[in-house]
Amino acid sequence: MSDATSIKRTGTLRLILVPSVITLAVTLLRLVGELQHWPSALFNPSAGGPGSIVGITWLAMVFGIYFAIKLSGQGEGPATIKRAIVHAVIGLAIVVGGSLIAGALRENFHGFLVVTNAALAIAALIQYPAWPALFKTLVAYAYAARIPVAILMYFAMRGNWGTHYDAVPPNAPEAMNQLGPKYFWLALLPQLIAWVGFTVVSGALFGSVTVAIARRRKPAAQAAAKA
Repeated sequence: MSDATSIKRTGTLRLILVPSVITLAVTLLRLVGELQHWPSALFNPSAGGPGSIVGITWLAMVFGIYFAIKLSGQGEGPATIKRAIVHAVIGLAIVVGGSLIAGALRENFHGFLVVTNAALAIAALIQYPAWPALFKTLVAYAYAARIPVAILMYFAMRGNWGTHYDAVPPNAPEAMNQLGPKYFWLALLPQLIAWVGFTVVSGALFGSVTVAIARRRKPAAQAAAKA
């Protein structure tokens, strides 16, 4: 490993440290909220936890902006911000297209999950050529955020805690009542692939757009200061 590579990895770890700690705190807060049966609007315990206000899904966009601004300020921005936005939009289109295909396969539970995960993985990989530094940072953050969730879900599924971490969708096959298949298909696969892909794509989109807006405003602010 070269010194430059080691320095970059250290820089990435420092950049994601505080966001990762915040994300872990939100994860634990949500777990406590669901176990204590706090308001479902804030802590939805149903399968997938749709619409739950307290959760780490939204943090991908918030920290995507944070990472993009930091990297851009450190001289690690994209070659062209326009290309970064185009790649992010293409990634979003792939996610939407994959969702439509997966929706058509909803009766095929495993097919639905495979298509969803594949679409998000492809959409994420497309972000690398446009802004490598942001891609690597988002991937590092995504795994720092999702590995604890994957570990948590194992114990939740094993103990049937009654939270969204161990809930089974109503259309799931009978095999999902067994710990092995249930954990692989509903926890390990989505947490380490689909949600990582979501984090990269959403973070890249919001981050790139924010940097583009900041760059457009900077010349105007400088001109106003000189006037």
